[in-house]
Amino acid sequence: MSISIRDVRLPDGRTTSVYVEGNRIADIGAKIEADITIDGRGKALIPGLINTHTHAAMTLLRGFADDMELHDWLTSKIWPTEGKLTSEAVYWGTKLACLEMIKSGTTCFNDMYFHMDAAAKAVGEMGIRAYLSEGFIDLLDPAHGEELLKKTRDGLRRIASVGTDRVVPAVGPHAIYTVSAESLKALKALADEHGYVYHIHVSETKQEVDEAKDDHGKTPGQYLESLGVLGPNVVAAHCVWLDDAEIRTFAMRKAKVAHCPVSNMKLAVGRAMPLAPMLAAGVTVSLGTDGAASNNNLDMFQSMKATALLHKFATGQPTVAAARTVFDLATTGGARALGLPAGELAVGKLADLALIDLRRPELTPTHDLVSNLVYAATGSCVDTVICDGRVVMEHGTVPGEAEILEQAARVAADLGRGA
Repeated sequence: MSISIRDVRLPDGRTTSVYVEGNRIADIGAKIEADITIDGRGKALIPGLINTHTHAAMTLLRGFADDMELHDWLTSKIWPTEGKLTSEAVYWGTKLACLEMIKSGTTCFNDMYFHMDAAAKAVGEMGIRAYLSEGFIDLLDPAHGEELLKKTRDGLRRIASVGTDRVVPAVGPHAIYTVSAESLKALKALADEHGYVYHIHVSETKQEVDEAKDDHGKTPGQYLESLGVLGPNVVAAHCVWLDDAEIRTFAMRKAKVAHCPVSNMKLAVGRAMPLAPMLAAGVTVSLGTDGAASNNNLDMFQSMKATALLHKFATGQPTVAAARTVFDLATTGGARALGLPAGELAVGKLADLALIDLRRPELTPTHDLVSNLVYAATGSCVDTVICDGRVVMEHGTVPGEAEILEQAARVAADLGRGA
């Protein structure tokens, strides 16, 4: 399969043509005949956005428990309801998440949740790319952790059995306050052996940091370092409360950070993640939405704008988190975090692409395309999406979306009943 996108505007300002052969960008500049020709006039072509931290099937809990304190939100609402999740619910919740992400220009996401074999089936059918990890929580009981480790290995095999390179197994220890040291280390060994991403929540709140100091005499980052867990395959979500020493350790170990500004602000985690110090230290930072129960959407355009505004406000410096920097976090940053040859428009990179409709009032005029993408655009500006060299949305329409909306609403109603 080949695709020729003609006369389209790129983020660097050029108007040119892009040719896709198979699942890779094969040429930029030439108008080459192809199986599919897309008229790019009036449109911009960008790399597909990469969401490096979410819980996809939490779309079913969108608006379910809002405006609550984080600990109470988790213990009284989210965790009890998640205990009722079924494979069918996760399947339709993940399809709903994929639909929302496709329609807002996201072509790859890094997910941690439950019943991930069902999630893998959903992602495989929807045509986008995902790194999927079963949430691992042994409640600090190493014996229970050994039992869960066996289930984890089986779950990884089931995820891989979907049979597409777009669906990639990962490991997902929830956090240091829910996973024993023995399990944290065992999962890292498993990830290192097979080349899996190691996806974990780190230092989301000050309470988490204070409890880590009480329990271990170390901050969460120091604790993970003492266990030998930090490394290039680690994607640590949130990292709001990392201190300068931890940032240096993350940089040294090449551990990656998934920044979730909308969720952090909504759940009032106490401060802005230290983005500028992380970037200055050389830490790879990417963007995530978190789950739709704490965002409440999966629109990475909104997350880009929130990132820029949050850090300007928090630092009092309007030059911090400039548009180009933030756009890079959502594209090349995500690709580096996941070890994915994507996130940029270059020959040889994966053909994970989004076409933006520039003939919209919020994108007119276009003095600076990247500035418009970060500060003015929303997911509704996305016209067409290509993933792995295949068109998964054309002119705003995704095949099967009516059924997904109907079935997801049905299982969400069942899930919320009696909660």
